[in-house]
Amino acid sequence: MTARRDLLRAAASLAAMAAAPWTPARAVEAAPFPQHALTLWVPWTAGGGTDLTLRLLAELAQERLGQRIIIENRGGAGGTLAMPVLQQAPPDGYTLAQMPQTVFRAPFIRKVSWDPIRDITPILQVSGVTFGLLVPTDSPLHSVADLLDRAAAQPGRVTIATNGIGTTPHVVLEALFARHGLSFVHVPYKGVAEQMVALSAGHVMAGVNASGFAPYVDSGRLRLLATFGAARSARWPDVPTMRELGHGIVAMSPYGLAGPRGLPEPVVRRLHDAFRSALFDPRHIAELAKYDQEVAYLDSADYARSMCEVYAEEKRTVQRLGLAPA
Repeated sequence: MTARRDLLRAAASLAAMAAAPWTPARAVEAAPFPQHALTLWVPWTAGGGTDLTLRLLAELAQERLGQRIIIENRGGAGGTLAMPVLQQAPPDGYTLAQMPQTVFRAPFIRKVSWDPIRDITPILQVSGVTFGLLVPTDSPLHSVADLLDRAAAQPGRVTIATNGIGTTPHVVLEALFARHGLSFVHVPYKGVAEQMVALSAGHVMAGVNASGFAPYVDSGRLRLLATFGAARSARWPDVPTMRELGHGIVAMSPYGLAGPRGLPEPVVRRLHDAFRSALFDPRHIAELAKYDQEVAYLDSADYARSMCEVYAEEKRTVQRLGLAPA
């Protein structure tokens, strides 16, 4: 009886196998990544320096990956709007995003549904942006001192634009004015291009932003009063830094690329290697130089460690400046 049951069980098993669709052995192996186009989310409006350099980086990386990389812009909220996209995307490597420094600051300034450490997989650090303080060319303000004097003489009337609430330019301005016991009217914009048009048209008195402002300065539409780097810019060597003017401010905002939480290690390695090769391509290095930027490469592991350090430092900065909500 037992033998009969075993025979029936084996027959049923063979029948099930016969009924299943046949596939060659190679078909059940994991297909090499990637198999179709990828999407890179840029959390800024199109046309700014970061958008343009990332477009070239993606173009160069897709040559290495053998698949197209589609750029999607999602400006606003201080450069944090790609985080919900990563949080909801499947961990398959086809959804990537730029990670500006603001994503590590935003959770301490306002309530967000995502965590910049928990919800992402670091791929590599790319570069960092140079910031500058600008005014329209016909402005009577010719120095940082002039701007501060105007703020002292006309409290609450000095308007200064940035690329969003909680961005590095915004935080730097808060620190600068608080140090002098002054105030200003903050006017946030979604991206560099929109802000520079408004500034050059005189809709605001001054602006602080990343070096996407370069074409406006070089064409004479805007005047650069100071930069925020540790040393003077090679592109504008006559422009002083905020530090040498005695304001004790050095601001450089590093950024990189990340995917959703839980990306498989082989996928991370494939993406890292393709983007690293593109990063050091002479064409990309030349494109960065147009905006006074340099390569600031970190591999996946070092970038992950740097992210944790930046996250902790941003918490301290927000607390020190009193930017945390009550």
